[in-house]
Amino acid sequence: MFTDEQIERYSRHILLPELGGEGQRRLLESSAFVVGAGGLGSPALLYLAAAGVGRLGIADGDCVELSNLQRQVIHRTADIGRPKVQSAAETIHGVNPDCRVDVFKERLNAGNVRRLLRGYDVVLDGSDNFPTRFLVADCCKLDGIPLVSAAVLRFEGQLMTVLPGKDNACYRCLFPEPPPPGLAPSCREAGILGAIVGVMGTLQAVEAIKVLAGIGEPMSDRLLIYEALGGSFRAVRRARDPACPLCGESPTITDLVEYRYSCETGDGKKGGV
Repeated sequence: MFTDEQIERYSRHILLPELGGEGQRRLLESSAFVVGAGGLGSPALLYLAAAGVGRLGIADGDCVELSNLQRQVIHRTADIGRPKVQSAAETIHGVNPDCRVDVFKERLNAGNVRRLLRGYDVVLDGSDNFPTRFLVADCCKLDGIPLVSAAVLRFEGQLMTVLPGKDNACYRCLFPEPPPPGLAPSCREAGILGAIVGVMGTLQAVEAIKVLAGIGEPMSDRLLIYEALGGSFRAVRRARDPACPLCGESPTITDLVEYRYSCETGDGKKGGV
């Protein structure tokens, strides 16, 4: 049963035949974990909270910096120097006080990731370095947690959803291994258009809502590529790789071992783009 306030707050959702009251109930009873309270995590968290997702987890080990504010819209100038998870949680409560927020001021590693992600219904990865991205993808696949992964750089963004199940392509089916250190520049080195992360983080929230509410078709067999300067979206088909080191016929990755995720690219320190 909804309260009168909930009926008014979520009325535009309830009016949607594809979502309706049942879909909204599922959102209220669901949970999502967001890796990084940065550029991607900011819009994703705001829209998940506004949508009524009942419980949100946030992991980020950093504090707000002035250079973050060009794209990390969940934070304000007054938050500079404060932990990002604290700033984000306060903003979320301002948007929807009924949303429970679990905050973890720590960076993910092979020793804590399974503990932190355990019990959440979907994970949204907004990290800004390849070791964390592969660590989260491996953990989600091994533990059967749906994953919505996005990446951004300069004027381009990429998005995919990875669903549990042996017949679904995982992250490593498309990207078997991280690139060598120094090959791919970080946003700090190459720059980024701030609104790009707004687009991609919002799309992450859309995918997560679809997964949580059980509506539509998640992008589990496609990689979405957005190129801002040309104003184009295109989807590239993904397929499960029988030789995948994580989900293939003879997997070589069966557990999370720290050495696999110790070779960081970019600055390798930040929690979110």
